[in-house]
Amino acid sequence: MKPGIKSFTHLSAKGQVVIPKAIRDAGGWRTGLELEVEATEDGVVLRPKSLGRARAVESLLGCTGYKGPTRSLAEMDAAVKREAAVELA
Repeated sequence: MKPGIKSFTHLSAKGQVVIPKAIRDAGGWRTGLELEVEATEDGVVLRPKSLGRARAVESLLGCTGYKGPTRSLAEMDAAVKREAAVELA
């Protein structure tokens, strides 16, 4: 994230703070991102939570919800190239 971006926000009655859009965009922060909150002498620091250990590939199998037939890498590469050509056209 580019340092030096400044903005203002408010603390709600529920203790919630809206992070300004410019800051979210600069950090690539999207809905659902888990943040680590740290109290410092100067205030509060928010940073994306560490992803921790890398997951084993086996733990990711089936995570996309795809229910169709198994595809080879060559078939997937061809499909990506076809879609890229459509997007660029």
